[in-house]
Amino acid sequence: MKQILILLLSLLFALITGCQEEKKSETKTESNGPETLLLKDFRPESIYNIPVTPVNKSKFPVIDIHSHHYVNSEEELDQWVKTMDDCGIEKSIILSKEHGQRFDSIFDLYSKYPDRFEVWCGFDYSTYEDPDFPESAIAELQRCYKKGAKGVGELGDKGKGLYYSKPPAWGMHADDPRMGPLWEKCDELGMPVSLHVAEPKWMYEKMDSTNDGLMNAFKWRLDNQPDIVDHKGMIDILERTVKKHPNTTFIACHLANCSYDLSIIGSLLDSYPNLFIDISARFAEICATPRATSQFIEKYHDRILYGTDMGTSSSMYKITFRLLETPDEHIYDETFSYHWPLHGLDLPDEVLEKIYRLNAKNLTK
Repeated sequence: MKQILILLLSLLFALITGCQEEKKSETKTESNGPETLLLKDFRPESIYNIPVTPVNKSKFPVIDIHSHHYVNSEEELDQWVKTMDDCGIEKSIILSKEHGQRFDSIFDLYSKYPDRFEVWCGFDYSTYEDPDFPESAIAELQRCYKKGAKGVGELGDKGKGLYYSKPPAWGMHADDPRMGPLWEKCDELGMPVSLHVAEPKWMYEKMDSTNDGLMNAFKWRLDNQPDIVDHKGMIDILERTVKKHPNTTFIACHLANCSYDLSIIGSLLDSYPNLFIDISARFAEICATPRATSQFIEKYHDRILYGTDMGTSSSMYKITFRLLETPDEHIYDETFSYHWPLHGLDLPDEVLEKIYRLNAKNLTK
């Protein structure tokens, strides 16, 4: 009897232990399931059996109008040039944003390959609150020009003032009267200006379930910033600046952050022949709506410039070529962080050549 009781107790213990382990296993599985999955960790993989068209090299030589100072040694620079050769990048424009000794050191590094890189400078805002600001900033601009700067940028303002160059000029926007003499000097020196205004519209919207760009919008949110100019206000600032200085060439980078409504930037392009746009770092936004985007690009192909703003890897270049050149559909790629699939634009050759090289060739001489 005693042995039977011990056996029954052993079986009961094993049963209880097994149930506990099974429950732990279920809990572990659920922690990776849809009930607890965070939006930032959502990385879908397409199951569609549809054509995949790798593009290892651009159809035409490319001038990348929007790149940055990504390397810190000659060895890294040499590797970048090799990647450019492999992918078909003829030249990269380094938007240094810098002035003074910092600009000089960047320029000296890239001067090893004078035919493969241009280095553009930034403005010195250190005296922007002083009466002599335009004169001092112009003096530094001219010094950078003599050093070899071919353009100015990237200048940035997301609604609180010009701040990409150090120190920032909080509260001063591109249409401020203090900036007028600098824009006129850029015209006189033949220096195009790369200007970043606003951010994608999602960053200004409510951060809730209705925001379809929430995955990226939350990281770069601007909706909670006090005293910030909103998206429309920033586009108005861009228009006033371009209109008041018709002889200065402005490049509104990232399609002036109007990917959500291309008619906005289209209207500006119709009105101001001194305005151009680049498509850098907005492939995920524009390739979510391939038909509308293709129509827009084909209409304004003389005013659109290829840019990346996403580093130096060959995979980065190749995915941009695939999106521009092929009709592939439902593309997910780790280069981008949105949750939606992208679709190739399948642009005609004459449009591709303009965007890849010819338009930039006319601006970078």
